[in-house]
Amino acid sequence: MEQDKRAKVLCLHGFRTSGSFLKKQISKWHPSIFQQFEMVFPDGLFPAGGKSEIEGIFPPPYFEWFQFNKEFTEYTNLDECISYLCDYMVKNGPFDGLLGFSQGATLSALLIGYQAQGKLLSNHPPIKFMVSISGSKFRDPIICDVAYKDPIKVKSVHFIGEKDWLKVPSEELASAFDEPLIIRHPQGHTVPRLDDVSVKQLSEWSSHVLEDLKSADVPEALDSGKPSDKEAAGAEFTENLVKA
Repeated sequence: MEQDKRAKVLCLHGFRTSGSFLKKQISKWHPSIFQQFEMVFPDGLFPAGGKSEIEGIFPPPYFEWFQFNKEFTEYTNLDECISYLCDYMVKNGPFDGLLGFSQGATLSALLIGYQAQGKLLSNHPPIKFMVSISGSKFRDPIICDVAYKDPIKVKSVHFIGEKDWLKVPSEELASAFDEPLIIRHPQGHTVPRLDDVSVKQLSEWSSHVLEDLKSADVPEALDSGKPSDKEAAGAEFTENLVKA
């Protein structure tokens, strides 16, 4: 990675919130942790279809990435969402990593898992790392059989809250990654404030990420075989989402 170039991170907010709200949530963390990263906070593709839990706490508008049933086994507008994100990443990237909270973390893991299996983002460099806060796996077996088919081999850190209603699903998502760093906190379903130990863990993790990115620059520069003239990145997702 060039000295004056910061690693670019796509940050995906939670259900019925916004990119601005996630940016405010992350601002609780020590600024040194991500000072060498360029953090991008887009809004979800769809306006919130119901009440937001942050009404009265943070101003609207609010957005959602896709919709789902109570069992989280059926999804609406998921293919449109993924197509949009793939297109966004190609047009506004490349992105070195992903950060997500709740629905955003769940989506981030899906993107990385599907890219690793060659199902999407073939015209975007491989995602190198992920920060998951209260993320979970999709429960549709058709998706699971592809996205989590093999251990996801990117550097990952997973924040898991002791009082989070998604604690168990967050543990399950972390287990889908190869050698994940798990940072536990006593809070609930939120972007947690970090104690000194967690700040140290996350700072060391981000430093290792940057070292890996710098060391990977030379071989990536020599690789001239990547496709460069494909059509919109999301088109292949719609075709491949339900294919194992």
